[in-house]
Order: sequence, then C-alpha cells, then structure tokens
Amino acid sequence: MSPDKKVTRIVIAEDEAIIRLDLRETLEEEGYEVVADTGRGDTAIDLVREHRPDVAIFDIKMPGMDGLDAARVVSAEKICPVVMLTAFSQREVIEQARDAGALAYLVKPFQKTDLVPAIELAIGRFLELKSLSGERDALDEQLELRKVLDRAKGLLIDQHSLTEQAAFDFIQKMAMSKRMRMLDVAKAILSGEIKP
Repeated sequence: MSPDKKVTRIVIAEDEAIIRLDLRETLEEEGYEVVADTGRGDTAIDLVREHRPDVAIFDIKMPGMDGLDAARVVSAEKICPVVMLTAFSQREVIEQARDAGALAYLVKPFQKTDLVPAIELAIGRFLELKSLSGERDALDEQLELRKVLDRAKGLLIDQHSLTEQAAFDFIQKMAMSKRMRMLDVAKAILSGEIKP
C-alpha cells in the first residue's frame, strides 16, 4: 500500500465471538484496520463515537441493543456508514436494515469476496450522501442570504429612498469596509444598527 493511501478503519459489532474473530482476521488480511470490536449493540455505538471509524459492521441480533437500533443511531449522527451482517435474507429484514440507515448488507455465512465490495460500496454511498448534504446546506445558506438581503434592500429602498442597485451597493460596500459577511450587514440593517 502506498504511504499516502489512508487505511480504512472499522468497528465490528457481532455477538458470536468466533464470527467476530474470523471477520477481524479477514478484514486485516484485506488491509483494513479493525480499531475496535464488541458483542453488544449498545457498546458498538460508544465505540463508533469514540473511534470515528470509516465504516461500522453490525450484526442485527445482539444483546444490549440490536444492530438495527445501533445503525439508526450511527446513521442519524452521520458518523460513518454501516454495513449490516445477518443470518437472515428475508426481504423484510433487508428493508428494516435499509430503513435503519445501513448502506450495505451481508448475509452470513458471507464470502470473503463479498465483504470488500460491501464495505467499499457503503463508504462510497456514505461519501455521496455527505456531499449531497453539504450541497443542500450551501443552498439553504444561499437562500437565507437572498431572503435577508432582499428584506434589507427593501428597507433601504422604503426608508432611505435608495434604488435597488444603490441598496445592494451600500450593503456590499459596508461588508467590505467593516470586513463582515453581507448576511451580517443585512441583518444589522434590519435591526437598525447600520444605516446609510
């Protein structure tokens, strides 16, 4: 492995010790780093929060908390992608795993050749979702800026008889001279702190 390639870090939660050990060995043979493992779902969440791995592999049936509930928590907190591991292949269980936020699914006994693609698929999908979420946040920010700017321009037009262009230019110049964001200048105009 090249020195600039980051090793994928994994947390495993599987209640059967033999399967957990086998999974750890298989992952390490494939070049992954298992940073922690447990046989309990509630402990799995703590380990994921502590280690911030690149991916978590959860068995569905575990004491303390099942893998589905653990996956819901990890997915809601957007810590890392979750791969579900289970002995069940019924459609209903697969749908429950998907609804819990799992991005890939492996049925036991899994083949070594299925493990790497499932992990890489989950990581890829997670990064895609994260990117889309970031784009949505940026769009929300732009929308808020536009709304506040329009309200501030409207106030300048109504109360100070500026044209729309003059109102925009005033906001822009204030932002540059005061080294503030245009959003903050617009809010200050609306609160009466800044006037032309």
